[in-house]
Amino acid sequence: MIQQSREISDKAYVPESAVCPVRDRALRALAELPPFSPILNRLIANLAQPDVSFGKVADLIEKDAVLAGNLLKLVNSALYGRRGTINSVRHAVSMLGVDKLRNAALSMSVARMWSHVKTPSGWSLASFNLHAVGVAILSDLLAQRLPVDDGEGAFAAGLFHDLGWLLLVLGCPEEYERAAGLFQQNQPSGPDFESQFFGISHAELSADALAIWNLPKPIQMAVHDHVRPEQDSSPGQRPIALSQVVNVADQYVQQRGHHLSAFEQRPTAVEIIDYFGLGAELAGLLGDFDAQFSSIQQFF
Repeated sequence: MIQQSREISDKAYVPESAVCPVRDRALRALAELPPFSPILNRLIANLAQPDVSFGKVADLIEKDAVLAGNLLKLVNSALYGRRGTINSVRHAVSMLGVDKLRNAALSMSVARMWSHVKTPSGWSLASFNLHAVGVAILSDLLAQRLPVDDGEGAFAAGLFHDLGWLLLVLGCPEEYERAAGLFQQNQPSGPDFESQFFGISHAELSADALAIWNLPKPIQMAVHDHVRPEQDSSPGQRPIALSQVVNVADQYVQQRGHHLSAFEQRPTAVEIIDYFGLGAELAGLLGDFDAQFSSIQQFF
């Protein structure tokens, strides 16, 4: 299931700058990304508490008119099949529940903040956001159904697993463009090519960024290992590494047509999610994914 690598023997791939300078320049671009709003930070902190107060959460959301409007739009979408219209943020919060509210707020807020970032031509922030959210939703759904180590971090790991690509595009646009052209000509293995050309892979760069953001260590490690999970290869192995869940979700979302990077090699047309042997639960999981993903796409 994990894609096999192909050796890259052509040393001409490697530019003189492809060591620490690329990493340093890419991470400097992290500081140029719009920060999370104070309201979003407070909202996530409140949702992480075991005795979360929906009233307090609703009060915070109402202070962000765009987020409040989007959540009402989400609750009134076909996903919830309501006959009447929900006009109250408090009612919407109670309907969504803690997990869906946290995931929706994080997805919408991150996409909104990053929508103002200026990227080179040929790079689509909409595609980046859709891919990230798709992987986040599916990782979270898998973690709810499987014995996954640190499964509570599945959504965040999925959402930020490819952050390194955005940093490379912003911090090293010329290197990225040249590398993309070489990759398309030769089609080597993605991770090997990245490391030889940039001196670092996008997964390593993503993990470095999450460390700067002080996200929990298990999320950093899952992102770092998601291209080649350490604990993989055995469908019956339990517990399942979070990196394996993100890897499978990433491949499935790509297979569904939501590609991100010029360096991604398209997975073969197999039912990737069945790798975990979900059996009768598989149809329900994919149905939930389709419903949640289709409802969130309207905000991108």
